[in-house]
Amino acid sequence: MKKLLILAAALFSSIHSFGQNENRTIKVDFNKSSGKLNTMFKECIGAGRANEGLRADWQQQLAMVKKECDFKYIRFHGLLSDDMAVYREDSKGNPEYNYQYVDVLFDFIVSLKMKPFVELGFMPNALASGKETIFWWKGNVTPPKDYKKWEDLIRNLTAHFKERYGDEEVKTWYFEVWNEPNLTPGFWTGTQEEYFKLYDYAARGVKAVNKDFKVGGPATAGAGWVPETIEFTAKNNVPLDFISTHTYGVNQGYLDEFGTSGTVLSPDESSISGDVIKSHKQISNSVKPNLELHYTEWSSSYTPSDPIHDSYHSAAYILQKLKEVGNAANSMSYWVFTDIFEEAGPRFTPFHGGFGLLNTQGIKKPAYLSYYFLNKLGQTELQNADKASLVTKNSKGGVQLLFWDFTNTHPGDKVWNQTYYVQDLPSKEKGKVKVEVSGLQKGKYTLEIYKVGYKTNDVFADYLALGKPAQLTRQQVNSLKEKNNGAVIATEKVTIDATGIYSKDYKINENDVVLFNLIKQ
Repeated sequence: MKKLLILAAALFSSIHSFGQNENRTIKVDFNKSSGKLNTMFKECIGAGRANEGLRADWQQQLAMVKKECDFKYIRFHGLLSDDMAVYREDSKGNPEYNYQYVDVLFDFIVSLKMKPFVELGFMPNALASGKETIFWWKGNVTPPKDYKKWEDLIRNLTAHFKERYGDEEVKTWYFEVWNEPNLTPGFWTGTQEEYFKLYDYAARGVKAVNKDFKVGGPATAGAGWVPETIEFTAKNNVPLDFISTHTYGVNQGYLDEFGTSGTVLSPDESSISGDVIKSHKQISNSVKPNLELHYTEWSSSYTPSDPIHDSYHSAAYILQKLKEVGNAANSMSYWVFTDIFEEAGPRFTPFHGGFGLLNTQGIKKPAYLSYYFLNKLGQTELQNADKASLVTKNSKGGVQLLFWDFTNTHPGDKVWNQTYYVQDLPSKEKGKVKVEVSGLQKGKYTLEIYKVGYKTNDVFADYLALGKPAQLTRQQVNSLKEKNNGAVIATEKVTIDATGIYSKDYKINENDVVLFNLIKQ
């Protein structure tokens, strides 16, 4: 009997492990498209605060990110905070406005052919009703002492943008009122009612300059306040052009300013996408069913000290979540593009679990390469039943296959991300992916293969191998950049015969991301 039980257990184990390694097939026909590729993934990217955008290294990194990932908009906090020197009052209490720092930043953004997703916050100290602040850089999170002066500031700022960049340009921008006002006392010391008042005055300030300028909110944490915002604006005839909100892929809490709380990657397969789909439904079922939906922050984790941000697991996670979201949002703005990010103060080590796609020195993390690969896709998506891939074609007869395996290997609630993702985490084999493309033109092609995975474009593994130095030498920075630049790992010559079929088997491991770029010669 005991022998039988052991045999049964062994059989179950072999079936189970086969299930883990089951082979996948990605089968597409060059002539069967599902339409234009939805590029909501590169509509917008986040950055920490406006003042950081005055730094040379920040600007150099953004220029590279624009060139290689092609984000269209950028959003950041602190535009109206005192370190941007926007507002003060004279001895009689009359407002004085100044946009010299703002102009430097916005001129640079526009020069890159990017657009600002303008977050209106935080409160200038001279206009604030209280002293409460958030972050090392002390963004004031209190309501205005005078709502009329708040409206005047927003109107004056918007008029300045119109004068400097022209109506047609500013019509393409988005004005978002505040950030996460549902996190009280964190980002807002007022009530929901007071936020709606703040929104009302700001929206009127924007629309007074041009009724076609787009204004929205509530920019909440955790997909909150969507029906309430729509209801408030409808009932009170307040302008609302879009809904914005945020979501993160960890279980507890929403605000971890100093990165001290432990986080756990959610085991829920619908984390992130569930929130986005819910918000989409709330809009569809409302009195304003055609509002755009912008997720102006999202990431695997909401803390600036979460090593999942540096891990190779992040690359597959990002792609999996974007695929699940599908058409539910107009944009999914990843939080953020760089570790030049000082909410908890300047960071003391080159890899500290920062939000960035790039670290402080501009070294590419695996997360960066997800977006780099996405930007290599063609304009037309091909019909494809596989749940973890995107297949496209371009006008030159080439095909791009981006496929991945996302496996959440996190051991669960008893272990924090902060303990788990700082380890060496070898990936297990997941069998083969069989790729089959039919309907190709006869002729010669070149196949380029790109990859991210364990110890391939895996900068954190390289950093561990260096002994986790607290500071990097110039040579270390250069060698880490060189080794993790996302370049082609293999090329092959391919000849397609009269059948028009290309097929290839490729071994894949947990959390690998692979791009096949088939280029027609």
